[in-house]
Amino acid sequence: MRKVEIRSDELRLAGELYSPTSAGMLPAVCVCHGIPAVPFNPGERGYAELAQKLAAEGFVTLIFNFRGAGLSEGNFDMPGWTRDLGHALTFMQGLEVVDNSKTFLLGFSGGAAASICVAAADRRVAGVVSCASPADFEGILQGSQLEESLSQWRQIGIVRDPEFPPDFASWAAGFREVAPISLVGRIAPRPLLLIHGDADEVVPLSHARALFDAAGDPKQLAVIEGGVHRLRVDEQAMSIALEWLHLQSAAAGVAVQRKSPRRRYRS
Repeated sequence: MRKVEIRSDELRLAGELYSPTSAGMLPAVCVCHGIPAVPFNPGERGYAELAQKLAAEGFVTLIFNFRGAGLSEGNFDMPGWTRDLGHALTFMQGLEVVDNSKTFLLGFSGGAAASICVAAADRRVAGVVSCASPADFEGILQGSQLEESLSQWRQIGIVRDPEFPPDFASWAAGFREVAPISLVGRIAPRPLLLIHGDADEVVPLSHARALFDAAGDPKQLAVIEGGVHRLRVDEQAMSIALEWLHLQSAAAGVAVQRKSPRRRYRS
């Protein structure tokens, strides 16, 4: 593991890079976390463990904190998150060992929404695994929901500056700008995998079904029976994601050293 720094809008974003031991040009995965629900805990290494697993399976893997989260600078802003991800892609594709034709995004919740929106416009993305993505953010834009969320995000620490946002209306409009349901169709003909739990307590399964209907081919939807929102810690969900990444890499003729058996899942 190597600690890295990514620059985005003059902000410093903290990241960690995990590299396989295999030689040659390798596929890559950028892992995108969701909107934090609790204050930053440096001892929480869940994403690091996922990155280690992906690297052991042959993928150069980047995890990083979006603006406002973890050790990164700035304040939470959804359009800003999409710009952060664009700079993270640039960083990954600047690595000599990365096969730039095989750079995948693996996103969770808000990070999955950012992944879909970036992939829709950025052809450097070879494919997307979206876990528990909202189809849109309309739910937090109703009534006083966004004001209440802003207060909570201040307490959590992802909105740090007392005067942020300088223009509440513009900041709120950013949540409509990053609307996966209106952009997911532009990912095709690159592959998309949607993973969602049927017991998700934050984003209902109906969001995944709407995204699936709006997406172009090739697309797949894997519904995790009993799965809740935190799919990162769901073994079945992550096994499906890993299998899909292997299949997509192999389909493009990229040799990936496998360390786990093939698994079947419904599409």
